[in-house]
Amino acid sequence: MQHTANKIGRWQGAGLLTTTLLGTSVFILPQMTIETASDWAMLSWVLLTLAILPVAMVFAKLSSHFPHAGGPAYFVEKAFGKSAGRTIGLLFLFVVPIGAPAAIIMTYWFIETLFGLSPEWALPVQFSIIALLFLLNYRGIQFSATLQLMLTLIITLVVIAMVAGKSFLPDISTTAQFQAPLNWTPVLGAMGIAFWSFLGIEAISHLAEDFAEPKRDLVPAIMTGTLLVGVIYLGCTYLLIDTPHTDTLSMVSVFDQLFSNGGAYIIGALGVAGGLATVNVYTASLSRLIWSLSNDNVLPRYFQQLNNYRVPQRALQCILVVMSATLVITHYSAHDLEDLIGWVNGVFVLIYLASMLAALRLLSARHQPLVALSCIFCATIAVGLGTKMLYALGLFTIFAPLLWYQQRYILPRLKRSV
Repeated sequence: MQHTANKIGRWQGAGLLTTTLLGTSVFILPQMTIETASDWAMLSWVLLTLAILPVAMVFAKLSSHFPHAGGPAYFVEKAFGKSAGRTIGLLFLFVVPIGAPAAIIMTYWFIETLFGLSPEWALPVQFSIIALLFLLNYRGIQFSATLQLMLTLIITLVVIAMVAGKSFLPDISTTAQFQAPLNWTPVLGAMGIAFWSFLGIEAISHLAEDFAEPKRDLVPAIMTGTLLVGVIYLGCTYLLIDTPHTDTLSMVSVFDQLFSNGGAYIIGALGVAGGLATVNVYTASLSRLIWSLSNDNVLPRYFQQLNNYRVPQRALQCILVVMSATLVITHYSAHDLEDLIGWVNGVFVLIYLASMLAALRLLSARHQPLVALSCIFCATIAVGLGTKMLYALGLFTIFAPLLWYQQRYILPRLKRSV
């Protein structure tokens, strides 16, 4: 897909991936995992980071050998046929109705903290985020990739400074840790929540063709970003492990304890920027996926058109309209952020598992141990999610037979009529 003349390198790619994975959740998810696994939340993060590395490597290898806007859907199609690949593509698209509201709601929490806004500002601010996403994506992703590399460095430096500050001031952290006996059920539950933090590895695979040299740059970009993210989340969990969670954003209180004040401004600004980065990369990757599915006749031909900057603008606009509608629905209905995160994670467990199974056919035999470990990881996260897997399984049950029927009967008829 020659959708843009602008290309990115390995460090810009690492910046895109890292800020996508950190997003708003770098200051929220550690607190949620502590509430689930208590003293053993750090163990959950260590296990998750170690377990995700094989998955990241397999995605990097697949993306560098088979760069395509379809990403995981393309990998699965090459391995198992068009019906299977298109099922995965539609699963990815149907993350938007629940994933985008979750990410934008988290971003708004930071804006609310930063400016002290009242509840009636929620929807207007969220719509402003949608408008900004259009501007960021209209001319391609190179400019935002450079900005996100800078944001990655800033977030990393702030977390390092906070961890160092806590280490040199032991009086802020006096509670004894690991008093509770090890219970694997909450540890797995925390891993299921924390899995959200690594959703974005596959998004870079949609953008593989935006790299100047994907075979050379994708592997170091994905592996550097993944490892750095794991370390940063572990550092944030260390900061919060013995902090009373009385606020929505306990990280602000920790920052104020360490540096006297300014937590709302620093953490708020970084959270807003990180949230925009997360939704920005998913918006870009989803628009390219819609373009790809449109070219394959799965979605209407309307989405095949590119703008003057070789960006699939119609697909981009459609995604932003859906995001806006679902934000309205989410705003006026009772919702639980942890449930939204769990449902999104369930869809990605299926997408990741399908991609790993595709890698068994597409990659050489020497990669099979990595693929086997990745499959075990996906199964473990599915167990940790429990009933939250039902949304993903329901989508798969609906889409798989419908797309098989389309591929087997409807498309051949259309070709004959032409």
